[in-house]
Amino acid sequence: MIDRFRSSTWGWLRGTLIGWLSLFCLLAAAGTTLLAFISGLPNIRWVGPIIIVVELAVIAAKWISNLATTYEVTADRLILHKGILMKSIDEIELYRVKDVRIDFTIINQMADIGAITITSSDETTREAPLVIRDVDHARARREKLRELVDAARRNRGVREIDMVHEGFGEPI
Repeated sequence: MIDRFRSSTWGWLRGTLIGWLSLFCLLAAAGTTLLAFISGLPNIRWVGPIIIVVELAVIAAKWISNLATTYEVTADRLILHKGILMKSIDEIELYRVKDVRIDFTIINQMADIGAITITSSDETTREAPLVIRDVDHARARREKLRELVDAARRNRGVREIDMVHEGFGEPI
């Protein structure tokens, strides 16, 4: 095994607009609750705790979602371990990977997280690319994955050939 990781809940909190909004709402609700208790305003004492419970539920849901999938990178495969109660394991052979892309916003860049998108000829990504969101050290992980894909192709003697037929379907 070369690497094992999950999407990062802490990275999501510090590296996305929704995460920042969640943290801001938690802090604002805590401040509002404290102010309501100090000032003795009984009619708004319940607002802060409700917001805190809702925001903590959002963060807990994200954490459980991230906990449910673990990604393992070996020299020749990307293995997806999915599930908490019901588990499944899926694999993508690295020699079949066609493209590894990384996307990140300005906020993501500051937090050093990103979304890694993998397109391959493997059955796992035939319908749609595999998108791994909120990955810590996404640039380094993407680069390592690209190196492993190249090595896996060399080891198997596989080359990527794009078939383009210019003028196909045009009238003669």
